[in-house]
Amino acid sequence: MSKIYAVGDVQGCAPSLKALVKKLPKKSKMIFLGDLVNRGPDSLGALRQLKSLQETGHAECILGNHDLHLLAIDAGLRKTKGLDTVEPILMAPDRADLIRWIRNRPMALSNGKVLTVHAGVLPQWDLQQTIECAKEVEKVLRGKSYKEFLANMYGNLPNKWSNSLKGYERLRLITNALTRMRFCTPGGQMEFESKEGLEQGPKGYIPWFQAPKRKTADTLIYFGHWSTLGLLRHDNVIGLDTGCVWGGKLTAMEISDSNTDQKNLEIIQVNGYNHPLKM
Repeated sequence: MSKIYAVGDVQGCAPSLKALVKKLPKKSKMIFLGDLVNRGPDSLGALRQLKSLQETGHAECILGNHDLHLLAIDAGLRKTKGLDTVEPILMAPDRADLIRWIRNRPMALSNGKVLTVHAGVLPQWDLQQTIECAKEVEKVLRGKSYKEFLANMYGNLPNKWSNSLKGYERLRLITNALTRMRFCTPGGQMEFESKEGLEQGPKGYIPWFQAPKRKTADTLIYFGHWSTLGLLRHDNVIGLDTGCVWGGKLTAMEISDSNTDQKNLEIIQVNGYNHPLKM
């Protein structure tokens, strides 16, 4: 049986991606945890390689905030920022195919035991609701009116879940939880400014996975997005954004069939990009 690996944020680091794929067992499969592009040296090359891996059955790729940022730029709704490296994608002859492929990627994946997301999971959501909420956003991104959603996607409010939320407010909150969240209150109110480590969040806020009544506490979760954590293992939660784009590592970790044998899971790493503007 081929192994499956979760892989942290690539962020356009095509050389690191190529090196990592070479180090993995030949028949293995990969789940990339979002932020596929941006800020690295070759976002176009990385995106093309990831698309090829997915289309040949060797990988699946979850969407992160940088990938959604690319979609918004492509749609003419946002402008590139100083550190962005997505311009070659917008100039590429296969731009339309690449954008269509991104729009059809999942926001979260689960086999019923293990959950993979880019950023986090709200404490009010169990595994089933997390996947159902992810599918709500996926459906809109794949639809004809996806640009209307992208136009309404940005903003920090609402910042606390309610089952009664509807329309773009509901979709915005789901997107923010899955692709941007790091800290929240014990009751699940999200905060989006802080990017530091576990103990350095704003007063009254805790890392999302430390919420005391989190309904996914018994689910093994792999996530990316939080480079200041490095490689993290914490009570059924595994963080794999090891700062590839900031001179760290690109990390792949074996996905377990259960949440009981994490200590023996294989970890494979390659060197990241020596960014001239390291954080």
